[in-house]
Amino acid sequence: MSSNKVMRKLALVLLMSAATQVVAAPVSAANLDSLERMLEAQGQVQLQMQRRLEQMSSDIDELRGNVERNSYEIKKVVDRQRDIYREVDNLSRQPAKAEPTDAKKEAVSSEAFSSNTDENTAYEKAVNLILKEKDYKGATKAFQSFLTTYPNSVYKPNASYWLGQLFFAQNQLADATTNFKVVADTKDSSKRADALLKLGVIAERGNDIATAKTYYQEVIKAYPNSTSANQAKTALTKLK
Repeated sequence: MSSNKVMRKLALVLLMSAATQVVAAPVSAANLDSLERMLEAQGQVQLQMQRRLEQMSSDIDELRGNVERNSYEIKKVVDRQRDIYREVDNLSRQPAKAEPTDAKKEAVSSEAFSSNTDENTAYEKAVNLILKEKDYKGATKAFQSFLTTYPNSVYKPNASYWLGQLFFAQNQLADATTNFKVVADTKDSSKRADALLKLGVIAERGNDIATAKTYYQEVIKAYPNSTSANQAKTALTKLK
């Protein structure tokens, strides 16, 4: 009797176990498929994120390199302009190197001041923007306005010289050339030697070596004892 009970319990357990396997089997397979798809999708998302991060890192490195290069170039430009502006300031304080003849002295002296008070004030204001206030952009506009208002001023050669220097410092060589030529055409200008020198430098930068040599040689011939002539000689030596 007890043996039959044991057998019945065993059979019931086996039957329940089989039933459980039949019911659970499809549920487990579906779960596994779903889990596998989720893992695969997650892996693809992670892979895309990794690729994006790598691309962003590469872009950042490239931008950093560009910033460093641009900073270096800007520093070079600023340093060059500072040197040129310092040269402008120094030149303004130097006496003329070439002494004119007595007749020329009288001509220069008669042109030292204008009888027009407004003209004198406008010119002095423009010069002070360079020498005292160091406002080079303002000085450029002031000299341009001055020459427009007083096109025949006795200060025209000097105003043109300052404009030439200002444009030269900003690497606006075409405008610098135009203004330096005005000075070069004024034979009794105390700034003619340096204007000719600058015209030679501009021609040399433009690879017009023949023109550069012509300007340098003219400086040496017309102003043999000047600082500009010494600089012209050095420049000619380098061109040979």
